Amino acid sequence: MQGKVWKFGDNIDTDLIIAARYLNTSEPSELAKHVMEDADPEFVSKMNKGDIIVAGENFGCGSSREHAPIALKSAGISAIIAPTFARIFYRNAFNMGLPIFELEEAIEIDEGDTVRIDMDAGEVINVSQAKTYKFSPIPEFMQELVDAGGLIEFAKKEIAQKGSLNE
Repeated sequence: MQGKVWKFGDNIDTDLIIAARYLNTSEPSELAKHVMEDADPEFVSKMNKGDIIVAGENFGCGSSREHAPIALKSAGISAIIAPTFARIFYRNAFNMGLPIFELEEAIEIDEGDTVRIDMDAGEVINVSQAKTYKFSPIPEFMQELVDAGGLIEFAKKEIAQKGSLNE
């Protein structure tokens, strides 16, 4: 995956990702209209599908709402790179099929840079700065969740496969 970088700081909590006032719906397309609105009111109108968020420490802290990764993914964010993520957000992101990457050097990546992520090689390539960073590979099962589009789609495929084996 490759995209333009949007940069956010440390401790971006789930209320900044999708404000509580929008949680009266779980419709992904509605949530997408308001993603990151309280951090940057113009974000949705400026970003493009496939763009990547690069943030500081502890991205996704706060409440455990699944709406946060749903809103990001539905808005078209293809990945998030940060030095650390809140534990519950980390798991919710993969369950929703949103790939996230822990990269200590995320601070070196600037807003507007173009980055490419090679999940298999465990690399983030900053195309704009001609720099390559290594990250710990995502466990195979987590990659399967992302490839399937999230836990629900993964489970549907597993059930379908098992059903066809039993026939």
